[in-house]
Amino acid sequence: MSDTALLMIDMQNGYLADDGTRDALGWPPIWRLSETIAACGKLLDEARKQHLPVIYSRSVGSAAGSLGENPRYARFMELRASRLPSISVDQQAWKGQIMEAVAPQPADVVLDKTRASFFEYTELEPILRNLEVSRLIVAGLQTNVCVEATARAALSRNFEVAVADDAVSTDGPALHHAALNSMRVLYVEIAPWSELLAPGAAWDRAFTTPDYGRDPEYWSEITAARRT
Repeated sequence: MSDTALLMIDMQNGYLADDGTRDALGWPPIWRLSETIAACGKLLDEARKQHLPVIYSRSVGSAAGSLGENPRYARFMELRASRLPSISVDQQAWKGQIMEAVAPQPADVVLDKTRASFFEYTELEPILRNLEVSRLIVAGLQTNVCVEATARAALSRNFEVAVADDAVSTDGPALHHAALNSMRVLYVEIAPWSELLAPGAAWDRAFTTPDYGRDPEYWSEITAARRT
């Protein structure tokens, strides 16, 4: 049994839909979406070849509606409701499903979640403990939201965490790279998926790279003086 599992975060059809919803909410298209989907597909293929457990998250609304949501998010959705396009029940159901290009296989696990972190209010942790998993590779969408929230939650539960930097993305390159750097500061292993799954992968970038996750210029006395 492998000590490593792959978490595939929120790779749902809603990111493919061209129905005006993201624009109505003020959200830009996902940066490098097609490339990210392709990388996730390759990562899944290799993970299954190595017999790693694969666990998908699906982001869903709370069964309690706005009462179960963060009040600020609920308020935002209420304010934007009049701008949202009319979508049929069937369309909405399709948007919530996992993309065909990265579809789950019979041996995989799919769990619904209502929060950014995959660990909150789900059975993810007991499943991982039962599988005797200690290392997690996180991939999917979005880098600075559900991917980062899941990585941080995993760290707090003493899992060793890696993020496949070529198999995650978000609303733009600035947010994407900032989130990766934020996770590097916490010693999350950030690397291409092929490196993370290479035979004998040590996941040691944090311990062999000077200033891992930190821009030396930011911490310099000269830069600090400029800010005062």
